[in-house]
Parts: sequence; structure tokens; C-alpha cells
Amino acid sequence: MYLGYFGLSEKPFSIAPNPEYLFLSERHKEALANLQYGLGDAGGFVLLTGEVGTGKTTITRTLLASLPENTQVAFILNPTLSAQELLATICDELKQSYPEQASLKQLTDVIKQKLLNNHQAGGHTMLIIDEAQHLAPEVLEQLRLLTNLETDHKKLLQIVLVGQPELQQLLQRTELRQLAQRITARYHLLPLSEQQVFAYIQHRLQVAGCERGLFAADAIRLMYQLTGGVPRLLNLLADRCLLGAFSLQHTVVDKSIVQQAAQEALPMTHALPVAQSKQVTWWQPVLALSGLFGVGFALSYLV
Repeated sequence: MYLGYFGLSEKPFSIAPNPEYLFLSERHKEALANLQYGLGDAGGFVLLTGEVGTGKTTITRTLLASLPENTQVAFILNPTLSAQELLATICDELKQSYPEQASLKQLTDVIKQKLLNNHQAGGHTMLIIDEAQHLAPEVLEQLRLLTNLETDHKKLLQIVLVGQPELQQLLQRTELRQLAQRITARYHLLPLSEQQVFAYIQHRLQVAGCERGLFAADAIRLMYQLTGGVPRLLNLLADRCLLGAFSLQHTVVDKSIVQQAAQEALPMTHALPVAQSKQVTWWQPVLALSGLFGVGFALSYLV
């Protein structure tokens, strides 16, 4: 709707985890470097945690793009599974068949044989589990047992656990101490700083084809205050700000636009209070114009 008005080739603030838009702040560089280090030849488990919306999934996908071609990856997005279901899912991801109603042992044997085959062919095998805070302790223990297969120099399966801060608490449980000792690298991703938010917004605008600044400095400061520097919230807010500026035919987003956009796009815990009499959404003028065009078209048709 607003792309042509601002000279954008695509929406710069989509919440889809597109690696092309990855803004490598110092924190994100550290997170990526830690993952890569932890996945060295001797690595078993690596851990990436962070609050919702801080960019964990985007970093993970950037990591995937940098892996050698001989690496086979099993990527699990929904880990709310039993141990048996998880092993079956790993088999599916690795394109391995298994008997119907297979037991844990049968599934484990299929996976271990695949790991050996990949290793003998000079390849690597990696398992990435997103939202890993939802894994049950007994499922995590089953994963640890999978990493028991190793040579003198490396694990045949490397596992990346990606999740919210609750995952750190889960791994502190006594029954998971053996797994915790096998984590070769761990990193907790923090939100962006205020200075990084300025660079983040301009970076995404440039990737989308716009070189000029579309947000006033005081507007960006307010956006940082409202979102706490969480990239996903910044994207939600910035997208609604551009829609608001377009509907008002403004070329730059100011603080007043940010305040209104926050009311419409952010969770109530982040939005600023605005007087009820002033709560006019950006959709109202846009829809009003659409309605006028529709009426005019109908009248011309009748005539």
C-alpha cells in the first residue's frame, strides 16, 4: 500500500525471519560466532536463548546458510512431542524410513545408522530444535543419548537448542546435569540498544531500496522506549508507522505518528495511553477514500 509512496521495493519491516534483513549488531555477531564455535568438530550441544522476538530464528537460519554443503540438517519447529514422536520426526527430517509403530530402540537404531552413513561418506549431521523450552526432561535425556555415538575426535550428531530463557532454567534440573555438561557453547541474545535501533531501522530501509531516512530522530527514540529494542516489536511498530505516514501524506514519521501506531500495533503493555477522543486509526481515512471510489464507480455504472 505504501511501497511506491516511499520508494520501497518491498516491505522493510516484515516479521518473517528473512536472513537478507539480518542486522548484525555486536550482540548478533557474538551469537552467530558462538554457534559456529560450538559446532566445531568436538561439539555436541550448543545453546541459544533470548526473549521472544529478539532474532533467534533469523540467526539460526543465517547459520544454516553458512553450513558446508555436506551437512545434513534436521530442523524441528514444534518440539511439543514425546520421546518417540521426536525420534520419528528426526527420522522424517533425515528422510529415513522406519516400521509402523516403531519402538524407541528401533527409531534410535535407524538414526544411529544414518549418522554412521553420513560420517563414513565424509558428511556431517546436525539437529536444530526451535522453541526448545517446550521439550520435556525425558525427551532431552533421549537427545543426550543420541549424542553418545562418537569417534575419537567428534560427535556424529551436533544439536542446536534454541529457546526462550525458560530453557536455561530447564537445563539446571538435576536429572539433566549430564546434558548440561555437554553444552560446548551457550549465548543469551539481548534486545538492541538505543543506538543499535537507529542503525537497525536504517539498515532495513536500505535493504528494501530506500536510502533516505523516513523516521525522525525523536520518533526512533520513542520507538526504542516503547519496544525495549526487541526487533519483532520494532518491525510491527515501524510498519504501522509507515502506513500512518502514508495515510496522512507525510514523508517522515514523527512522534505523534509513533504514538498512534503504538496504540494500534503493540501489545497493551507496550503502548502509550492515548485519549479516547484522539484514537482515530490510520485505516479510517484509507477506508473512507476506498468507500468514495466505490460509490463513484457504482454511480457511473448506473448512469
